Parts: sequence; C-alpha cells; structure tokens
Amino acid sequence: MNKLSAIIITKNEAANIRACLESVAWADEIIVVDSVSSDATVDICRELGAQVHLHEWPGFGMQKNRALSYATHEWIFSIDADERVTPELQSQLINAMYEDNEDGFYVPRLSQFCGKFIHHSGWYPDYVLRLFRRTKGRFSDDMVHERVILEGTAGRLSSPLLHYSYLNEADVQRKTEQYARAGAMQMFESGKAATLADAPLRAGWAFVRTYCLRLGFLDGIAGFNVALMNFKTTYLKYKILKELRSTQP
Repeated sequence: MNKLSAIIITKNEAANIRACLESVAWADEIIVVDSVSSDATVDICRELGAQVHLHEWPGFGMQKNRALSYATHEWIFSIDADERVTPELQSQLINAMYEDNEDGFYVPRLSQFCGKFIHHSGWYPDYVLRLFRRTKGRFSDDMVHERVILEGTAGRLSSPLLHYSYLNEADVQRKTEQYARAGAMQMFESGKAATLADAPLRAGWAFVRTYCLRLGFLDGIAGFNVALMNFKTTYLKYKILKELRSTQP
C-alpha cells in the first residue's frame, strides 16, 4: 500500500494537538512545523512520535509548504491542530490511497462553533483538498486562506473531517482579529485599497450572505453568531486595510 505523511503546522496548540495527533496516529510519518510555541505543544508532539521542525511564522501557505518539504512519502494528508480524523474518514482515506485512481481528494469539513456543529451558514459541506500526492500538489503562498494547488485529478470523499474551530467567545475574538489583520495585510501587499464605505457595506453583505442566503438562520443562535463574526471580521479587515493605505506617502 502507498505510504502516507501527515503534516501539521502549530503555534501554542497544547490544548488541541494531542487529540489531533492521536487521530492520525495510523499515518506512516507525522511532520509538525511549529512556530516556536511557548507552551507544551512541541513536547506533546515529540512524546507522540512526531517529527518536529521549528520555524518562525511566515504565513499559513508558506509554513505549510515548509511542512510539505519535510515529508518523504508519496501521499500527503494535511490537517490542522484543531481538526480530527474520525475512524470512518480514516477508512476512506486508506481506501482512496489503495485504489490509487486520483491525484488528490477533497473531504467535507464539519465545523463546530462554541460547542455546536454548524450544518449551514456556508460552513457545510466545506470541501477542502487535504489528501494528495506529494509530487502533484503544493500550497499557495497566501498569508491566510491558503489552498492546495493540485496538478492532476481529484475525487471526493463523504466522511467529514471534524473541525473544532471556535471553542468559546474569547477564541472567537482572538481569531476574528487574527484573520482580519492577516487578510488586510494580504490585500495591502497585493495593491488593493479600501474606501470609507467599504468596511460597513462589505461587512453588512457578509452578514446577509451568511445568515440569509446561506441559511444560517437554520443553525439557530449559533448561526446568528457565525454571521455576526463574519460581519466583525470583514469590517475590521477593511478598516485595517484603509489604515494601512493611509500611512503611505
């Protein structure tokens, strides 16, 4: 059977990483690239047999390409520290490699928001390309919202990858600011600008799209809060972008 390298990037993920690593313990090798964590992340990874490499943070895409560069097996499975492979998905991944008729595979991702799995709001099914041949794929160099660039054919699996993305209100606030700032910097570096009206207008559209068009209201109060988070992230992203442009001569 073709062998698999699981790759993970981390930064202060001591609360998450053990369960993540245990869910991919069946992989032939596990590669972790850590951004110099100040908690027990690295110790836990080494305890569970992962290969750990330390690198400063350059952005999501570049860091995942670093992890990819350390992998030695034909098949790659990319997983984040807050994600878990279920036994059902494990079986599908193994079968996909065994059948050997595609160069990559998308998996649906089922995400949790403050204790509730979200089945609408544009979150599910959130197909992500995670299993691919090492010689056929690489990550885009995006600072945030990176993706796998595949040179070849791709199939789809049906069992979801579980994503424990937002644990509590403090986690929502932290990630809102993190993604907004990274998104603004990426737009800034690509030459984009923002007007005074962009932040409220685009944020309002983000809320309507999530809550109404993508049926977020069917997720109850959690769906409303997801839409509100998208509003805040979008507003802050364009606000920061405008501030960055205003500092230019």
